[in-house]
Order: sequence, then structure tokens, then C-alpha cells
Amino acid sequence: MKRTTLIIISCLIASSLANTIIAQTPAGLTGQTKNYISTGMPILLIAPDATSAGMGDAGVASTPDIYSAHWNNAKFAFIDGNFGLGTTYTPWLRNLKVSDMNLLYLGAFKRINSRSTVAASLTYFSLGEIQGTDEQGQSRGTMHPNEFAADVTYAMKLNDRLSLGATGRYIHSDLTNGQSISDGNGYVTTQPATSIAADLGVYWQSPIDKTQDLALGAFISNLGAKLSYSNDDTKKEFLPANLRIGGRYTNHLDESNEITLLVDANKLLVPTPPISVGEETYSDYYSDRIEYYNTGVVRGALQSFYDAPGGISEELREIQLSAGAEYWYKQTLAARAGYFYESATKGGRQYLTFGFGLRYNILQFDISYLVPTTSFSSNPLSNTIRISLTVNFKSAKTVPTI
Repeated sequence: MKRTTLIIISCLIASSLANTIIAQTPAGLTGQTKNYISTGMPILLIAPDATSAGMGDAGVASTPDIYSAHWNNAKFAFIDGNFGLGTTYTPWLRNLKVSDMNLLYLGAFKRINSRSTVAASLTYFSLGEIQGTDEQGQSRGTMHPNEFAADVTYAMKLNDRLSLGATGRYIHSDLTNGQSISDGNGYVTTQPATSIAADLGVYWQSPIDKTQDLALGAFISNLGAKLSYSNDDTKKEFLPANLRIGGRYTNHLDESNEITLLVDANKLLVPTPPISVGEETYSDYYSDRIEYYNTGVVRGALQSFYDAPGGISEELREIQLSAGAEYWYKQTLAARAGYFYESATKGGRQYLTFGFGLRYNILQFDISYLVPTTSFSSNPLSNTIRISLTVNFKSAKTVPTI
């Protein structure tokens, strides 16, 4: 296994066991102070499909498809088709010369009637094979860390323009295969972390006129119990609960040409970590840390809107923005582009995306490519490719609306 991957997994485990914060600057708050929000299992926020990934990770109000469970489950109620299957394969962090980290997504939906649709999906993330060693370099065995999430969704139309969706999810994260890991103060016995979570979505779409459509969406995802990688209940990690809102504008230019514009805004529903300020003593800071990790999930989601140490300016920097565009020619060939922005003080992910789609009968093939726009040359997201294949079975006649 590449040493790079060993470093990656060590950082993930250390964060979970030692309550660390990445790259904080304990010297007072400024507009440049880095105060990242870390969570357990961040893979739950990664775009699982090449379609939305090609449009800057925008998708809360995009055209309903097989991957709607990730972007907005309420869209399933308006999906065009009776039954569908989809899968996406993403080689992960290839720019770091890691050859065996991969993200796999499988999804399916089934329309029950003109109002209701059910769906299920599985997200699986493999971190490859890691040869564990102790501080003296002696072998501690081989690990095969992995994470997965399985969910079931129900979506229902309230009328011919509005729908709601609900999802239940089971989450499993095994980063150490039960091996003991050093947390800086000795070795800690670890365990797989499990949780259950829920998603809630709302979606509205309406024609503006004969050639133009408008859609809006809002989606709360991964709201659930914390993850614990050891038997120490004071060291539990928040799930990456997230609020996504956005809109879509589609113009059917003529019988052959169609263009869609998308915009999304994301906000983690996770408390902002405390940061040492000015003359604050270590004991005061430590007390703030303990209170942070004892914060409940619901309370944490609510206070995530007002608890940033830097006030409203820092709260605004915690919002991620996505924008994208899609062009279809005769509903057969698609071209996509987009941009994703995250403040440098909150992670600094900023990148352009491009994508291509091909549809033939019931089959659709999509591919996307990511190009970072940040200044450092060895960005680990460089050259990220996603490949999706979808099968959508439609009835002989259009499914009626109510």
C-alpha cells in the first residue's frame, strides 16, 4: 500500500480519537483565521454521480434522476420512468498516486403510482489495503478500511408541482479493523462506528411558459447519531449533516436544443469548533472543547447558524456555493460545466468541473472531470474522474400527474 494512503488514514483516525482541529490559528480571529469544521465520514457529502459532478456539484433542484437520493430525495416523485438502475465508479485521490482508493455508488427507484416513488441506494468507499506499523516500525498487521451507507427513500407528490421526500440511512465506518491506534498518549482500542440518519427534502417545479421551466429545492441530509470509533463516549464525531438549497432554470430552445442553469448553496449543520482567542487560558479553551463534543445533534444543527467564533462574517464563509450549466442536443448528447467554491478558511476547495453525457434508448452514459483552481500545484482533487451508467425503463405511455 502506498505510504500516502497510510498517512491519509492515520490522519482520519487521529482526528476521530484525539479531538483535533485542523490548521487552527490560536492568535485571535481575523478574516483569514482557519477554523475548519471536521466531521466523521465526510464521504457522505461527495457527489456520487457524473451528472451533477460535471455541473459544479449542483443538484438540489436539477432534473430528477436515479441519483436524487443524494441531492434531494423529493425529486423522485417527479422522475420520468417506472423503474431505473444506476451506478457510478470514482477512482479517488489518484493525484496522490494512490491506486486502490475507490468510491462506488449503486441506486435504484420504482414508481408505485402516479404520486409515489420508492428508491434505495448504497454508497461504498474503500481505502484500499494498509500495512499497519507501530512507532518502532514493527508490523501490526494488514488493514482494509472501508465505509458504507445504505438507505431507503419514499417520495410523494402533494400536487402537480410540489413533492416531499424522506430517507432512512444506515451508516458503517470501519477505519482500523479493530486494531489499536496511537492517539499521542498511548494506544487506544478502536471499533467500527455505526449510526442511523435521516434526510428530508422538498421540491417544486413549474413551467413558466411553453418553453421554460423553473424548479426550487431544499434538502437536509445526514441528520443522525454521532459516530464513535472507541468506547470513549466523549470522543464522538458529528455526521456531516447538511442543508442544501437551490434552483434550476431550463429553456427548451427548440425541438433539438435545451439548456439548463443551476445554482446551489450548502451549509453544514454542525457546530463550529471553538478556537483559542487572545488571552483565553488553556483551561478555558479545553472547557470549550469538552462542551463542543458534548453538544447534541439537534442542538448542534440549530446553533450551527450562529455559533461561529468570528460572528456573522465567519458564518457566511461556511456557506459553499455551486453553479452549473447543462446543454442537451436532441436529448441524446449532453455537455456540462460548473464551478464549486468554498472559503479558504473553511477548507478551500475551489474547482471547475466538466462533463459529457450520451443517451440511447434506455441507457445513459455520463463522465465528469474536475480541475482545481487553487494555487497549490499538488492538489489531491486534481484529475478526479467519475463514470456513471444509468438504465431507465419507461412505460409505453406517460405516467399521469394528479
